[in-house]
Amino acid sequence: MRCTDNFSGQSQYTEREWARILAKEAEEKKKQRGLLFILLALLLAALLMVFLVYYFVFRSHDYELTRPFQKTDSVYGIQNGLQLSDTAKTFASDLCVTDENVNLDAVSIGAYEGALFNLNDREVEYAKDIFTPRSPASLTKIMTALVALKYGNPDDMVTVTETALDIEYGSSVCDIKVGDQLSLKQLLYGLLIASGNDAAMMIAEHVSGSVDQFVALMNQEAQALGATGTHFSNPHGLTAQDHYTTAYDLYLMFREAMKYDLFMDIINRKNYYAEYTRIDGSAVAVTWESTNHYFTGEAQAPDNVIVYGGKTGTTDDAGACLTLLSKDLYGNPYLSVIMHASTKDDLYTEMNQILTMIEN
Repeated sequence: MRCTDNFSGQSQYTEREWARILAKEAEEKKKQRGLLFILLALLLAALLMVFLVYYFVFRSHDYELTRPFQKTDSVYGIQNGLQLSDTAKTFASDLCVTDENVNLDAVSIGAYEGALFNLNDREVEYAKDIFTPRSPASLTKIMTALVALKYGNPDDMVTVTETALDIEYGSSVCDIKVGDQLSLKQLLYGLLIASGNDAAMMIAEHVSGSVDQFVALMNQEAQALGATGTHFSNPHGLTAQDHYTTAYDLYLMFREAMKYDLFMDIINRKNYYAEYTRIDGSAVAVTWESTNHYFTGEAQAPDNVIVYGGKTGTTDDAGACLTLLSKDLYGNPYLSVIMHASTKDDLYTEMNQILTMIEN
């Protein structure tokens, strides 16, 4: 028998059916309330977790400074800062600095300039006349590489032009030919390993559009580094008017170039195998050998010193020159410089004298 009540939606059900419907709806609402409670509980748990992470991971590491900008405070993680005053870091705070000769009695060298810089401790361990401008020969190529790495793309392909031939006959070259196609990266290896003057010219032309514009950029970057005793006239270092630098400025340039992984890889190579193409499409394969006597076996460093790499330079005007990155047995880095040694034999003999000052 059907219920005759006139309530909307109920008239078509019996009382028992309607009761089941109401019971089912009540059960669904109960489930929804239970699900809502679970979601709220999860949200509260997430908020609590975020608060705990913030408080115990981040907030607990905050320290209230009684002396803001105190460089020896643990917040800064600096335990042996160069400055203890509450002032901003100066331009030279991370540099080895001196304004006079240092430890001249420690060694006796005939070279015009010599230096040893302790890069970790930022100390000048030895200095002989390191601020007098002199012809740097191919040590110039340190700045050439630095500018190329900063402004160029090592993956760029370069087509060799007549500019590569505009160098002194008989000077060191990679022997690239007009029309050759090789990468800027390959030219950088040739520049620093084989000391190729032709590579220097092509790097300059490719990066800046002309050699003159590139040289202007070299001088601009040198000034920005504080290398005030430096002026370049070319990218390779062959003797030229108004082309000079100092042992200290070479330290500034080399230190900056060390920030580039490619530079560090190049100077550490004893040789480099390059493959590229001629103008007619034929393949060229050549191995450029290092000019560094520590790498060729013609010189041996002191027992407690590991030579990492560097750059050589030699002209009649500049004498024999060398900038060298070395490490002690604990891996601490040192940069040494000699400018204008009488001969290459004297250069490495005197460099070894300087390297003996590295303590372990």
